Amino acid sequence: MLLVIPPETHAAPADAERCEIGLVLGSGGAAGLAHIELLRVFDELEIQPSRIAGTSIGAVIGVLYASGLEAATIEGIFNEFGGSGLDTITGLIRGNNGLDLRDVMNLDLENGGLVDAQGFIDFLQAQTPARSFDDLRIPMEIITTDYWTGQPVVRSTGPLFEAVQASMAVPGLFSPVRSGEQLLIDGGTTNPLPIDRLRADCDRVIAIDVSGARPRPGDETAAEFSDLLFGSFELMQQALIAQSLKQHRPDLYLKPEIRNVRLLHFNRIRSVLEQTAPEARRLRNYLQALVRHHEREESNHEPDQRIPETGIRSDHGPREHMTRTRSTP
Repeated sequence: MLLVIPPETHAAPADAERCEIGLVLGSGGAAGLAHIELLRVFDELEIQPSRIAGTSIGAVIGVLYASGLEAATIEGIFNEFGGSGLDTITGLIRGNNGLDLRDVMNLDLENGGLVDAQGFIDFLQAQTPARSFDDLRIPMEIITTDYWTGQPVVRSTGPLFEAVQASMAVPGLFSPVRSGEQLLIDGGTTNPLPIDRLRADCDRVIAIDVSGARPRPGDETAAEFSDLLFGSFELMQQALIAQSLKQHRPDLYLKPEIRNVRLLHFNRIRSVLEQTAPEARRLRNYLQALVRHHEREESNHEPDQRIPETGIRSDHGPREHMTRTRSTP
C-alpha cells in the first residue's frame, strides 16, 4: 500500500520498526548547509525519511528536521544565524579566512576550545520545543567521539542538545562536552558519514557527504593559517569517509561540490545552496524513481528489486510500502 500521512509536518511513520529510507547527514562545517537544499527535495516530493543518522553539522540540521521543521524554515534559521549577532561565532565568519584575530584574542581557552558553543546551542533550542530524542518525529542517531578512548559514541536517547553540542565540538575550536567519565568531541573525528548506523536496518540508504571539495590553485580561499587548520580537519574526514564507503555502500551517495566555503563560512549559505543544485536534481530523480517503482510494483502485484530509472538494485529485499507525507496547508 501507499501510506499517506495526515497533514502534520513530518509525522512519525505508522510502522515505527520499519526503516524504508535511511538518511545519513555527514559532517562538514558550513558546507553542511547543503543538507538543507537536499532536505527541501524530500519536502517538495512529500517523502519522509524513516530514520536519520547525523554527525556534526549533520546532527545540527538533522535534529531540526527530525523535530518537525521543514527545510525552508531551517534555511531561515541559518540565514538569521549567519547574518546576526545572536550566535557566538559571528566574529569567526568574517572575511575570506573565516577568522578574526581580535575575537580570538578575547576568547577563553580554559575549557579546551576557542569558543564556547553554548550560545549557539541556546539559539538552536529556541527554534524547536524538542528537548529529548523522544520528542523527535523522525528517529535519529547522533554521532560523537569519546576523546579518552578514541571511539565513536552514538546517542539516540536522553538530552537532545547535549548530544548535538558534543557532535559539533571540533577539537580546538569548540569546547568538548563532559558526560560522566566521557569527554565528547566532534563525531567527525571518527565517523563523519555514519552509513554503518543505518545500512543493516534500512531498505534504502541515502548518504550526503559534505566533507568539502579539495582546494585548487586559484580558489578564493588561500592556504593561510585558518584555511590550513580547518582544511586539514576536512582531509582527515575525507580519508575516513573513503574507508567507510569501501565497507558500507549506500544506495545513493551524494557529494555536493562546494567550493570557496570553509568550516565557519555560515554567512555563505546562498552560495552553498546554489552549488548543491546538481545533487538536489540527482536526489529528486532517485526519489521519483522510487515512487514510480513502488506504484508499478503495486499495480503488478509482483515484487521487483530494480529501480528502472536509476538501475540501482537493493540488496535488502523488496519494500512493502513507501512512507509519504502531505504538506501542511
